[in-house]
Amino acid sequence: MAELSIIGVHKSYGPVQALSGVDLVVRSGTLVAVLGPSGSGKTTLLRCVAGFEAPDAGEIRIDGRPVATPDASMPPERRRIAVVPQEGALFPHLSVLGNVAYGLDRASRRAGRAAAVLDLVGLAGYEDRMPHHLSGGQQQRVAVARALAPRPPIVLLDEPFNALDAALRAELRRDVWQALRADGATAVLVTHDQAEALSMAEEIGVMRDGRIVQTGPPELLYGAPADPWVAGFVGEAVWLPGVAEGDRVRTPLGTIGLTPPEGGPPTGPTLVLLRPEQITLASPDARGAVTATVVRRDFYGHDAMLALRLADGTPVAARVFDPAAVPPAVGDQVRLHVRGPGRAFPPDERPGGPTVSAPRTWP
Repeated sequence: MAELSIIGVHKSYGPVQALSGVDLVVRSGTLVAVLGPSGSGKTTLLRCVAGFEAPDAGEIRIDGRPVATPDASMPPERRRIAVVPQEGALFPHLSVLGNVAYGLDRASRRAGRAAAVLDLVGLAGYEDRMPHHLSGGQQQRVAVARALAPRPPIVLLDEPFNALDAALRAELRRDVWQALRADGATAVLVTHDQAEALSMAEEIGVMRDGRIVQTGPPELLYGAPADPWVAGFVGEAVWLPGVAEGDRVRTPLGTIGLTPPEGGPPTGPTLVLLRPEQITLASPDARGAVTATVVRRDFYGHDAMLALRLADGTPVAARVFDPAAVPPAVGDQVRLHVRGPGRAFPPDERPGGPTVSAPRTWP
C-alpha cells in the first residue's frame, strides 16, 4: 500500500492543454475514481502517474517520494505501478496461471501467489485455461489478478469494464472491488461511467477540461455538487427556476425547502437542483401537489423514469421505484410532490452536464 500525491500537474501536447494544474491525493489502501467526460484529461493523468508520460510542470509522489517532476521522471518499471488496460492484453501463448505469474519472482511463485490472486478474482480452477478459451469478463479478471500478483503499491484501472455488457460489468465491478480490498491495494479507477464511480470508489475526483473540479466521497458529490455542471454530470438532474426566501424557495413544483450555498441563504431568483427520486407521485387529492402530464416513460424493471410536463410547460422528471405498481402511461395526468430540499445555485450558472430536464430532449 502507498499514498499517491499529484501536485499541480500540467501536460500539453503542442497547443492542446491536456492537464491544467491537477491536484489529487489517493490515501493508502483506498480506491479513488477519476470521473470525467471524454477529452477531460483522465487518460493523460493516468499515463503521467504510470510513467508513460512526463509532466510539464508539477510533481507526482508515492509515499512522499517524487517519481515525476519537470526535471526528472522515474522509469515506469521502477515505479512498481500496475496498470489494468481497457482490454486485458493477456499473453496469448501463456495459460491463465502463466499470465498471472509472469511478473513474479521465484519466491512468490513457489509461495503460490498466482493461485491466491486467481482465487481473489473468482478464477480458482482456471489455471490451465488459455486466454482464447475465456470470456471477455474472465480475461479482465485475469488482467486484474496479474496486476495484483506482485503486490504493487498502486494499481491503475483504465476504464477496464467498457467492453463488457451491462450485467457482466456490474458483477465484475463488485468482484474487482472486493479483490482490491482483500489485497489492501491503493487504486485509481479512470472512468466516464458515473454509476461505476459512485458504486466502486471511496472518493471521486471529477475532472473537466484538464482540472479536478471537485473531490469527495460519492455521497457528497451527488448530494452537494460544487456547481451545476458537476451536478448534471454525476447523476440525473432536474433544474427549476425559483425565487428564494431564506430556507424556502418558490418553484413551478410549489414551495419547497432549500439547501443554501456556502455563502448563506439566497434571496431572489435562483436555480434549483432536484434529483428525479425526490419527485414522487402523490394521490389525486393530495394537498400542495402539482399536476403534470406524462410525455415519456422509460421502464427499467426495478424502477421507471417518467418525463413530465407541468401545466406551465416546465419539464421535470420523476423516478418511480414501486415494482408492484404499473407506471403511468404516456398522456396520463399525475400529481407530483417533492420530497426533501432542493439545492440552490446562482441563477446565471447554467447546467453544463447531461440533465433530464432539458426541453429539447422531450417531445
